[in-house]
Amino acid sequence: MYGYYTTQLQAGLGLIEETKTLLTIYNNGMTNSELYSQALESGLFPMVSARRLRNIIAECFTPRYLKTNSAIYLKDLTQKLPTHIMIQFFLVFTALANRILFDFIIDVYWNRYSSGSESLSTEEARTFVSNAVYDGKTAKIWSESTVRRMSSYLIGCCADYGLISSKRSSSREMQALRLHELTMLFFAYWLHFKDIGDNRIISHDIWKIFGLEPNDVKEELKRISKKGWMIVQSAGDVTRISWTFNNLEEVVNVITES
Repeated sequence: MYGYYTTQLQAGLGLIEETKTLLTIYNNGMTNSELYSQALESGLFPMVSARRLRNIIAECFTPRYLKTNSAIYLKDLTQKLPTHIMIQFFLVFTALANRILFDFIIDVYWNRYSSGSESLSTEEARTFVSNAVYDGKTAKIWSESTVRRMSSYLIGCCADYGLISSKRSSSREMQALRLHELTMLFFAYWLHFKDIGDNRIISHDIWKIFGLEPNDVKEELKRISKKGWMIVQSAGDVTRISWTFNNLEEVVNVITES
């Protein structure tokens, strides 16, 4: 999530159906090249060239799901959960792999939404990207054509993940995005098993992807704790969480059985 903004989104935006298909092929421990070979031989991508498939796996699937060690869990989840919930998982890992998207959602999308705006335009995305280049957030100066393309990619990615309307226009309607309780359950434990402390989990930037501030996160965790998934105790600014499950495999089992 840190470092310079890149143009990696140009390799693929949401890629929802492609990701779901690749997850069915993926087996635990597979490398980038092994997944590519299996996907190529599977015949499940008849309309995708070999070069394009390699690019999707190397530039999109790998940084989003292999480097985060999340593919094995998403493989099970995508077989059980409806697409509208899986999209939330894909959104988080795509935003974590592409800091430019992460920041755009937090700094532009949610600021616009909280101010009462009902639409998001490509021009606003272009301004965001231009300012980022000016502020030195890219490794080198991007050309105007790159700025324009990246602006379009940001809008397209937001549309793929349901933040804005998929109807193509210069200004798109913003859509309410509410974090699903199963998504929250997974990522709360995902952070916990990274040895992140309870209070840091509450204030983690990952929740801002869904427009949540720390107090919102705390209340949402208290709400889902009523299902026995955890115990949340708060006193002032200090929150202590007693975790019910011992690993992410247990969490995935609970989610798939819900």
